[in-house]
Amino acid sequence: MMFTNKIFIKIFRFVVLYEQNYKYSLYTSRYQLPKSFKFNGNGIKFYGDGLLRIGKKTYIGSYSRIQLTTNTEVIIGDFCRISHNVRIYTSSAIADQDFRKAQSLQYKIGNVNIGDGVWIGANVLINPGITISSNSVIGANSVVTKDIPPNSIYGGVPAKLIRTKNV
Repeated sequence: MMFTNKIFIKIFRFVVLYEQNYKYSLYTSRYQLPKSFKFNGNGIKFYGDGLLRIGKKTYIGSYSRIQLTTNTEVIIGDFCRISHNVRIYTSSAIADQDFRKAQSLQYKIGNVNIGDGVWIGANVLINPGITISSNSVIGANSVVTKDIPPNSIYGGVPAKLIRTKNV
């Protein structure tokens, strides 16, 4: 019985890995991802009809999501480190409205631009229309609601300047 369970587990792992690699190969053909881009874990999802362009030597962690609304784009630079469970949105409902009127809901729609050498911590939410400039850090569990200048460290809900980097 123990031998059968081990075989079943190996087969299951193989099937899961195959399915993940197949899905990621579809992303590579649909979006502009260089060969040096790394899917750093499982459960990563890119979805929507917008443009996604990612620079060289960048990675994204497990269970992260990038939403690409029609006629929007997410541009991520070179040498970026995007941790696990990061959410990048190009469309989001505007909070200051009556959600009981579903037919007339308004949305904020905007491109997301992330410069070169950006480090984004785990569980970060990046709202539509945001630019995160090069060589910046976004601390874990942050919500980015405004543009981030270069060489800065931001964190919190909403993300605020912690300090400017000494570079």
